[in-house]
Amino acid sequence: MESKAKRTLVKSAPELWELADDLSRMESWMGGLVGATHPIPIEVTDRDPERVLAWRCAQHGAFGRIAIELAASGFGTAVWITAQHSRPDPAAALAALEGLLDELGSPERRPFVSA
Repeated sequence: MESKAKRTLVKSAPELWELADDLSRMESWMGGLVGATHPIPIEVTDRDPERVLAWRCAQHGAFGRIAIELAASGFGTAVWITAQHSRPDPAAALAALEGLLDELGSPERRPFVSA
C-alpha cells in the first residue's frame, strides 16, 4: 500500500536535510511506519543532498519504504513524503507520516547545534 503526505515547513532545505539525514531518526520513523514500538534497521536507497532521501526496511519479515523530497517554496520548503508499507490500516501509516512532518517542522528540532 502507498501513503503520501505533503506540507510546507518554515525551514530551509539544508536545515531539513540535516534533521532528516540521521540514521537514528530514519530507523525510528521506519518503526512508526511499520507499526513497531522500537526503531527498525534501514538501508538508504537514494540520497541527493537537500533534495531526495529514501530508505527501506532492512529487517527480515518487515516491509516499508520511505522517500522524502524537498523543494524551495516561498519562505520555506515543501516536503513530500511517500511511503510503501504493508500496514492494514492506512490511517495509521498516514498518522506516522504526519508525525514525521511534525518532528521535522518542530521549532525544538534545530539542526547545526551540538547536543
